[in-house]
Amino acid sequence: MAKIKKALITGITGQDGSYLAELLLYLGYEVHGIVRPASTFNRSRIDHLLQNESLVGRLFLYYGDLSDSSSISNLLISIRPDELYNLAAQSHVGISFQIPEYSAMVNGVAFNSILETIRIQKLDTRVYQACTSEMFGSTLPPQSLISEFKPQSPYAASKVFAYHVSQNYRHAYNMHITCGIFFNHESHRRGLNFVTKKIVDSLVKIKKKEIKIVKLGNLESSRDWGWAPEYVVAMWQMLQKDCPIDLVVGTGVSAKVIDFFRHSSFILGLDPNRLIEIDPSYVRPLEVESLCADTAEMSRVLGWTPKVKWQELAKIMIEDQLINKEREIEWEKLIHQDLQF
Repeated sequence: MAKIKKALITGITGQDGSYLAELLLYLGYEVHGIVRPASTFNRSRIDHLLQNESLVGRLFLYYGDLSDSSSISNLLISIRPDELYNLAAQSHVGISFQIPEYSAMVNGVAFNSILETIRIQKLDTRVYQACTSEMFGSTLPPQSLISEFKPQSPYAASKVFAYHVSQNYRHAYNMHITCGIFFNHESHRRGLNFVTKKIVDSLVKIKKKEIKIVKLGNLESSRDWGWAPEYVVAMWQMLQKDCPIDLVVGTGVSAKVIDFFRHSSFILGLDPNRLIEIDPSYVRPLEVESLCADTAEMSRVLGWTPKVKWQELAKIMIEDQLINKEREIEWEKLIHQDLQF
């Protein structure tokens, strides 16, 4: 009888963590997730999994916080996972300017502690580290593995630290650590403090005559936006490789914030010129002007590129927001990249 793989996901209640848990459960894994303690329940993205009786005995949640290294270390020793997906982070770029020390601790130092526990305990655990295109910062697009890291925020700097720690432990201790440098990826599960979700949510409310205007910051920033469920498939595929790898993952197509706003407005039959107001409080001390993935290496290694580009992404998010319920993810099609909408 084949052994059931055990996976531990930090950040399981976030956008990527919830999709990844769904995928791994579909693939037959036993999934363990770390939930940060809070005064209110923050598990809405995985409620459908928790309420699924067929998953009893295959999905386990634990309280923990990356800033408390002992709690994470104890969980690693107790669970002894085959795979660890480190997705938890202080992931908002703008907020990282306000809490730089916390961002550095959670995104960088805490990950170093995780690797140290795995090393000392000699755990046979493959590690996936969620990196970010923000690490490229002011480097001109398209960005690839050979592009220079020029971080423009405490968030990005902390992720650069984690990336280099991954390389150190991989080569010094022969550990199986894979880094995914992912460009922006969005969905109905995205938080409202991220610009695509804010745009979609606000425009749907305008369509329903609940509000009249959207307040945004830098409209000229350009990003490579993809659809999150595709990207968690890439995480899993990367970690299945016999040798650890690093990959840049994106669509290879970018658009400005104003382009995403206008396109989303047109989908809803709205006039974008009457609906927007610039709020200086949303402008960051340093801006990353343009990010777009060089997809050549990803296509060669994984055999595919994400099929949902930013225009289709806007349509998917708007349709899901209108009914306040997202489509059921067809994981088999995603794994084989046979997407049909």
